[in-house]
Amino acid sequence: MIISASRRTDIPAFYAEWFMARLQAGYCTLVNPFNARQVTRVALCPEDVEAIVFWTRNPLPLLPYLPEIDAREYRYYFQFTLTGYPRIFEGNTPEMHEAVATFRRLAEKIGPARVIWRYDPIVLTNVTPPAYHLEQFARLADELHGATRRVVISLMDDYRHSGERLARLSEHGITPEALPPDSEAFGDLMRGLSRCAQAHGLEIMSCAEPIDLQPFGIAPGKCIDDAYIRRVLGVDVMWAKDKYQRPLCGCVASKDIGMYDSCPHACVYCYATRSAALVEKNRTTHRSDSPSLLGWHECD
Repeated sequence: MIISASRRTDIPAFYAEWFMARLQAGYCTLVNPFNARQVTRVALCPEDVEAIVFWTRNPLPLLPYLPEIDAREYRYYFQFTLTGYPRIFEGNTPEMHEAVATFRRLAEKIGPARVIWRYDPIVLTNVTPPAYHLEQFARLADELHGATRRVVISLMDDYRHSGERLARLSEHGITPEALPPDSEAFGDLMRGLSRCAQAHGLEIMSCAEPIDLQPFGIAPGKCIDDAYIRRVLGVDVMWAKDKYQRPLCGCVASKDIGMYDSCPHACVYCYATRSAALVEKNRTTHRSDSPSLLGWHECD
């Protein structure tokens, strides 16, 4: 089984102590986000876990625990989101120079092949137009040179809560901008990102994109990637598409141990958070010694 930690929240940034306690216990419990009465036990012993995929914007709190994770012989890699948007888009994320330093520090510890850079999502507004992204992507590619081998991109999807938060930025003079995929500007943006990635020795892939970006040199990717796991971690996992993800998602099956509405990074584009107030309320129920991330849930 592959463990996803987590698409739903930033476990390394905010729940590292809990995560380590669950590895030591050998299991966690998971509440069905659509049926709170359904609680599942997830085995976390090394012999039960083929690989762990961490999703984070700030792995710094987890770094001191990596020697213990290694000693327990878990195999893992990181999906590290680093975009450097203006603060109004990402209220509580680390400053860009801090995130770059942490990214490089992590790569030095575990190797650049095990730290995937996510420039994701690409949010197009009047203050973040295509020219902004070409410049920002190039700046970050320079800063991360040699610290990663793959970059993943995607365009912002129109989820209800994230779309509403983005629309409210009009109060600050920020308005969304459409970029038709058949437009010259769209092609210039995708070609520019692809060329920049290649110039820095990066494999560039897309995440669950309905638009075919292969003509621009961007292959459709899998964030939880059986071939990548085999190549980088030496684990021959079985291929089976994750039926719980979007139809366009190419990820193989995994068990996500996070919970929605528990990440306080406050990114306006986040699909996993309905409101900051709900995150604050939910986080009051977190205990590092609980089997579940929020509240206390045991299986019958």
